[in-house]
Amino acid sequence: KGKCPEDGWDESTIELFLHELAIMDSNNFLGNCGVGEREGRVVSGLVARRHYRLIHGIGRSGDISAVQPKAAGSSLLNKLTNSVVLDVIKLAGVRTVTSCFVVPMATGMSLTLCFLTLRHKRPKAKYIIWPRIDQKSCFKSMITAGFEPVVIENVLEGDELRTDLEAVEAKIKALGAENILCVHSTTSCFAPRVPDRLEELAVICANYDIPHIVNNAYGVQSSKCMHLIQQGARVGRIDAFVQSLDKNFMVPVGGAIIAGFNESFIQEISKMYPGRASASPSLDVLITLLSLGSSGYKKLLKERKEMFSYLSSELKKLADNHNERLLDTPHNPISLAMSLKNLDETNDAAVTQLGSMLFTRQVSGARVVPCGTVQTVNNYTFKGFMSHANDYPCAYLNAASAIGIKKQDVDVFLKRLDKCLKTFRKEAKQEKSINEISDSNTATEQLED
Repeated sequence: KGKCPEDGWDESTIELFLHELAIMDSNNFLGNCGVGEREGRVVSGLVARRHYRLIHGIGRSGDISAVQPKAAGSSLLNKLTNSVVLDVIKLAGVRTVTSCFVVPMATGMSLTLCFLTLRHKRPKAKYIIWPRIDQKSCFKSMITAGFEPVVIENVLEGDELRTDLEAVEAKIKALGAENILCVHSTTSCFAPRVPDRLEELAVICANYDIPHIVNNAYGVQSSKCMHLIQQGARVGRIDAFVQSLDKNFMVPVGGAIIAGFNESFIQEISKMYPGRASASPSLDVLITLLSLGSSGYKKLLKERKEMFSYLSSELKKLADNHNERLLDTPHNPISLAMSLKNLDETNDAAVTQLGSMLFTRQVSGARVVPCGTVQTVNNYTFKGFMSHANDYPCAYLNAASAIGIKKQDVDVFLKRLDKCLKTFRKEAKQEKSINEISDSNTATEQLED
């Protein structure tokens, strides 16, 4: 049926299935005689076993989705993977999606492929409207495709950084709709930035007849992000949305899913990919989804949401204990931010030092963001880089509740963070005492004089 099974398969069943697919490829035929330059020859048995002898990859030289006559098994694997992934995207909340395909590139290069496809539709266009998000790969995806990003600064609403819709529309009018390739928006992001106002952006794109590409990097795991995409497509225009395989399905880095609501446009993107492609990302995600089943994946989504609530409440308690606060970012369903105002005021280097301390204590993924960092990316200078704004009011620390996170991860992180912050407070008290003694000695000397 081309759908994700309700209940996951056991490993021996999955391996049997993959071996059946592999013996359909010509390189595994007993009497095969290959006289071409690409015959699926592999010297190392270890490499062959690692890939289940599915050596031919996917697609043909002109289309990543095309069937290879001498690789029937690999072609079937590709079609089944795309079909199963489409079913899971619908299950996760984008019910009207019509087409998708797995591409063996991470999110940034997959976005580039989308932009290059649009170039043929809009030959005059040279600009991409981009509500700012301080993440290098999505910025470089536009540069690599040969376009000029037009950075729209976010607006501060309470603690949240949100899309400046008026600035987007003003820039479209100033540049001319025909000169704009697309609007490049974002769903999943680090707090205090929150998902873009997708519905409003989709309406603007429909009104001005401008394509709309959504960076949904780790948004599949969030019902809120997927709802925004579904609603955006319902009320306005979304041409394609791109998501990472590793972040959403817990597989090795190296693959993404390009999906959309117009099947012919998604096929155009797949035909833009030059040459054949590695089957590894498709193989990884198919094995994972067959082992989980739709019920297993839904269970992971539910657990992630529960862990987000737990992380939020516990991080708030810890922040209060250290005279800091959990930033109020209700529109961000995955990432949280805790202020580091007192730490920043105590010592300029303390914020970045906290990040180093956490990393050496084996806490990965937590980001500390100091105020006023300046970073140049492809000749464009970002002030306040990593904070998604030129002048965010305070330094802060990020933590995320992503798919697969466990209660133990949260508890250990909070324990180690608490210990690090206590170390800073202790050092600050000692320094204050030393300064007070020094000031007292100076005053005594002055009196004696």
